[in-house]
Amino acid sequence: MGRLFGTDGARGVANTEITCELAMQIGRAAAMVLTENLAHRPRVLIGMDTRASGEMLEAALTAGFCSVGADVCLLGVVPTPAVAYLVTAYQYDAGVMISASHNPCEYNGIKIFQSTGYKLPDALENEIEAIILDEIKTPPAPIGGEVGRVSRAENAVSDYITHLLSTTDARCDGMKIALDCANGSASVSARRVFESLGAECVVIHDKPDGVNINLDCGSTHLGALQKCVLENGCDLGFAFDGDADRMLAVNHLGEEVDGDRAIAVCAKHMKQQGTLKKNTAVVTVMSNMGFFKFCEQNDILCERTKVGDRYVLENMLKNGYSIGGEQSGHIIFLDYATTGDGQLSAIQLLTVLKESGKTLKALADEMRVYPQVLYNVRVSNYGRVRFPDDKEIQTAIQSAEAELGDTGRVLVRVSGTEPLVRVMLEGEDEEKIRTLGESIAEVVRERLV
Repeated sequence: MGRLFGTDGARGVANTEITCELAMQIGRAAAMVLTENLAHRPRVLIGMDTRASGEMLEAALTAGFCSVGADVCLLGVVPTPAVAYLVTAYQYDAGVMISASHNPCEYNGIKIFQSTGYKLPDALENEIEAIILDEIKTPPAPIGGEVGRVSRAENAVSDYITHLLSTTDARCDGMKIALDCANGSASVSARRVFESLGAECVVIHDKPDGVNINLDCGSTHLGALQKCVLENGCDLGFAFDGDADRMLAVNHLGEEVDGDRAIAVCAKHMKQQGTLKKNTAVVTVMSNMGFFKFCEQNDILCERTKVGDRYVLENMLKNGYSIGGEQSGHIIFLDYATTGDGQLSAIQLLTVLKESGKTLKALADEMRVYPQVLYNVRVSNYGRVRFPDDKEIQTAIQSAEAELGDTGRVLVRVSGTEPLVRVMLEGEDEEKIRTLGESIAEVVRERLV
C-alpha cells in the first residue's frame, strides 16, 4: 500500500488529513504523470459526491491542475462510475472523483482515472506520491495563456444516464421500486434512470445537505429501505452508497440481497445467455461460502482475489472475465463499465428478473447464505503495521481455524481504507463463529489499539 493512496485512492478526514494543500499537490503531480507524453494541452474531468468538503477540494484540485497547464472541466455532483465513463466518452486525458464512498461526511477522498476509464495502477500512484513526498520532479509553472482554464459540463448526468439505459432492453412497466440514494451521488440520477425504464419509484434519502450523506441510510444502513419496501408494497428496492458505485437490494419481503447473491444471480443468467466469458465470476476472499457452493452447483468457475475492487478488476482484465465484485455490493460488469456501478448493477439485476419471469426472492434464494460475523476493530496506525507479525493474534486465529475445521473459515485482515482490522468468520454454527470472532477481536483490541 502506498503512502498517500490506499486500495481506493487517497482518503481521510477532510481538511485535516485530506487538506487543500494536499489536493493541490495531487492535482499538480497527477497532471505531470498522466500527461507528460501528450502532444496536446491536457484536459481533466473532476466530479464529486455531496459532501460539504467537496467544493473545497474541487477548488484545490482545479488550482493544482490549472497551475501546470491542464484544462479542467467540472462535472459537479455525479456518481463515481459517471466519471469513469465520461472520461472516455468525452475523450479527456484523466478524470478525478472527490468522494469517500460509504464513509461519513467528515471523510473525503481523491480517486483518479486514466483516459481509458480505469483507476490508476500502483506504479502511477507511486510516481505521484514520489513527486509529492520526495520531490523527485518539479511541476512546471506556465504563465500567461499557458495556464489551465476551467469549464463546466452541463449535460454530464444526462449523458451518463443515456449510457446506463443503453445497457438493457428490459422494461419495468408495472413494477414499483424503492430507491435509497444515501443522500449522495445517486440523488441526481436514480429516479430518472428507473422511471425511464417504466417503473414507479418510491425514493428516499435524496435530499443531500452536505452532512447527511450515508447517515443511517444507503447500502450501509438498509433498515430504512426495508421499511420503505414493506410499507409501500414495492416489488423490490435498491440502496446505493455515497458515490453510487455500490448497490445492495431488498426483495419484496424486505430481505437483504447482498453483492454475493446479486453476482450469483447475474452470473447464472449470463451463463444461460452465453455472455459469461470463460464461464467465470471473480469475487474476493470475503465472499460467503454459499457463493462458492452456488458456483459449484451451477458449473460456474470462480476466481478469488484480495479484498478491494481494484484487485477484482485486475483479475478480470488479465484473464478476460465479464463479471466480478464484492459482497458489499461493488459489482463490475466489464462489458458495460470500467468500474463498479451501483445503478448499472441494479439495471442488470432487473434485466434478469424480467427475462426470467421470477421474483428477486426466488432468484436470490437459489444461493444459500452461511452465517457470517464481522468485527471491525479500530486500531492505531502503528497497530496496522504490527498486525502481520503479532504472534498472539496469529495464535488466536489458528486456534479458531482448528476448532472450525471444515465447517467454517476465518479471515482477519487490515482495512485498505480505514484504521481498522476486520475479523470475519463464517460457518454452519452461528453461535460458535460469534464466540470465536469475539475472542479474536478482543485479542486484536488488546494488542493493536
